Amino acid sequence: MSASAIKTRVGFLGLGTMGTPMARRLAKNNPLTVWNRSALQSRYEPLKHLGAKIGDKPADVLNQSDVTFTMLFDGAAIKSIMTDDFKESLRGKTLINTSSVPVEFSQYLDRYVRDAGGEFLEMPVSGSKVPAEQGKLVGLMAGDPKVAERVKPLVEPLTTVAVFCGPIGSGLKMKYALNLYLTTMNAGLAESMNLARAQGLDLEAFATALDAGPMASPYSKIKTTKMLHQDWSPQASARDCYNSTQLIRAAVEETGTQSPLALLSASLYRQAIESGWGDEDMISIYKVLQQPFDQNTKGETKRDPANDS
Repeated sequence: MSASAIKTRVGFLGLGTMGTPMARRLAKNNPLTVWNRSALQSRYEPLKHLGAKIGDKPADVLNQSDVTFTMLFDGAAIKSIMTDDFKESLRGKTLINTSSVPVEFSQYLDRYVRDAGGEFLEMPVSGSKVPAEQGKLVGLMAGDPKVAERVKPLVEPLTTVAVFCGPIGSGLKMKYALNLYLTTMNAGLAESMNLARAQGLDLEAFATALDAGPMASPYSKIKTTKMLHQDWSPQASARDCYNSTQLIRAAVEETGTQSPLALLSASLYRQAIESGWGDEDMISIYKVLQQPFDQNTKGETKRDPANDS
């Protein structure tokens, strides 16, 4: 990493499942200031040990940083921090949003930052908690290519590769396409494991057989292990996945393409939330599949349980 990147002051807003490991990796190379919506000391302590400063509010983070990353749940969470002092603090600064939001919101955020005299880059990431901890996320950059090129050294500790996708919105569209594969693959893996269970098979033997074949991947090995040990601690939660399926669904409807698997997998993540497992790992849909089959739960409903509290 270049000396100029090392000296760059970095800010990070949002210390959730993904944000915390991302911030930890940035703290190893850069002066870091962080802020989280819930002021839990347990979120701050590991970063304080790495030398990170704590901002009292998002504007404080901007003021103490040259480049600030956001990893908040959705557009509404980001909008809640867009106060007058936040906008004033954007002048001369670069804001990089790594959260998955609608394209229209990202375009709005781009205008908002540029109107305030700052620079904006869209960079949703492909990957979950483990890749975030390992610095093996895939960054999906969009916006001004000169800004993207300038910050590439800064995102190296977070990613295996940072792919430039095009103008604002392109990174998110790429994320929707990638997450369509992820959410349906996860559902297929859970269904496969559940069929093995229902047939009375040895699940350790099932995992061994899967791992030995061409369908095995680092992802399948992690998730089969979680199901075997009933470890539902979140790497990416069912609620996150449901939120992702709604963004995918909007993209499918806008393009007029076909994606029946997206709708079916969305139903499973919805049922996981309704069963009280929304904050558990996305593979908790395995537990949904163990419930008695009900013809009435096959389709999507208009209510959005991702917004329930």
